[in-house]
Amino acid sequence: MNELCRHSATELAAMIRKGVVSSREVVEAHLARIDEVNESINAVAVTLTDRALVAADAADSADAAARARPLHGVPFTIKENIDCAGTPTTQGVPAFAQAVASVDAPIVERMQAAGAVPIARTNLPELGSRLDTDNPLHGRTYNPWNRAVTPGGSSGGEAAAIATGMSPIGLGNDIGGSVRNPAYCCGIAAIKPTVGRVPLVTSMDPLDGGIAFEFESDGLLARTIEDLRTGLAIIAGRHPGDPKSVDVPLVGPPPKAMTAALVTSVPGVVLPDVIVREIERAGEMLAAQGWRVEPAQPPELENVVRMWGQVLTTDFSAEPLEAIASRSVVRLMSGFAEYFDHDRRTLDRLLTERRRLRRLWSAFFAEHIVCVGPTWTCRQWPIDSDLVPGTGVELMVDSLRFVAPGNGLGIPGVAVPTGVHDGLPTGVQIYADLFRDDLCLMAAECIERAAGMAIPIDPVV
Repeated sequence: MNELCRHSATELAAMIRKGVVSSREVVEAHLARIDEVNESINAVAVTLTDRALVAADAADSADAAARARPLHGVPFTIKENIDCAGTPTTQGVPAFAQAVASVDAPIVERMQAAGAVPIARTNLPELGSRLDTDNPLHGRTYNPWNRAVTPGGSSGGEAAAIATGMSPIGLGNDIGGSVRNPAYCCGIAAIKPTVGRVPLVTSMDPLDGGIAFEFESDGLLARTIEDLRTGLAIIAGRHPGDPKSVDVPLVGPPPKAMTAALVTSVPGVVLPDVIVREIERAGEMLAAQGWRVEPAQPPELENVVRMWGQVLTTDFSAEPLEAIASRSVVRLMSGFAEYFDHDRRTLDRLLTERRRLRRLWSAFFAEHIVCVGPTWTCRQWPIDSDLVPGTGVELMVDSLRFVAPGNGLGIPGVAVPTGVHDGLPTGVQIYADLFRDDLCLMAAECIERAAGMAIPIDPVV
């Protein structure tokens, strides 16, 4: 592996700024890394070689003001359900293989305005609907740590590419953990920002995705927390295409006390011993750096999961999916809707319930500025386990029992790796109150500082 592929995005930006290396050298190194390893894991769907090299050359000939930009000349990757002008927003389905975006999504535009160079589009499951990454258009993405287990979804291609040095930083989105799930599975970091901090805009119909859009946020995947912080500062901020997006300071007032709630049990499931140990170890890392850490249980987790699932499936209909998605994915999504169909409530009642739960969690965060718990409630499971009739839907829901609050309540969540166990990465997830993404990142950086992580890796074959 070229040593340039081991550096973080912010490190590469500093090297380019100082003239230690050129943008073209950095971009070529990452394109070569894609050629070297992508065949074995299929994380990258399309490589943007020509335009990336043109952009790199332009970066190298830029003036001093342009070179001061935060990610000047640094390559990045884009999940294939985010618009990148001139390339298809395929959603992982053959029906959209030629759905070429005419304009960039705001977050892509902002990354390029910050000097970053798009080098590839990354793979995802059909319609971003699974916790595994496979589709009939581009095929399966494999977990670089172990080909037999899922790389997560739906930003599975993005996470696998970053974990193997094909990209230092990338864009994904998250309505049910879709940046945090694959980050956990592949041993990297990710942030789902507070809903509304980052604009969610598409140029493809439907422009308005219904109530589900209220739970979704575009986000970032990277190998370091510093890169997440840098990237968030770039992509955050209001855009008229997303009426819920707002301009909010990236850093809030200093907390009165550095308090962290440690969540080592989740209602409805039994956490594996290794996950409990990693959460406890993360608490020890924080305590060693001056945090007050204490066991606690966030309010009404089961009700949060139930509300989230029912809102997402309020308007669900399998019929329009049958024309574009595979039978197995339609069956999975139908099963997901049926799972939450008991005691079905009106949307008005669900949104009232959401407000009540958000109020309870905000009160909880007044006592503990962050909450540290599992990302998934289980270890990475074998590929396609989510599609097994009779057990797949329950596995999917159970895996997400501590992921759902990030979307259902709109709060920020950061997934951070903590180590390796039995050949697979481990990690924890950190929550904070609305628009306190900075506190999530602060705690994650403390854990990262103590834990470290041996990435990028060569794919295990």
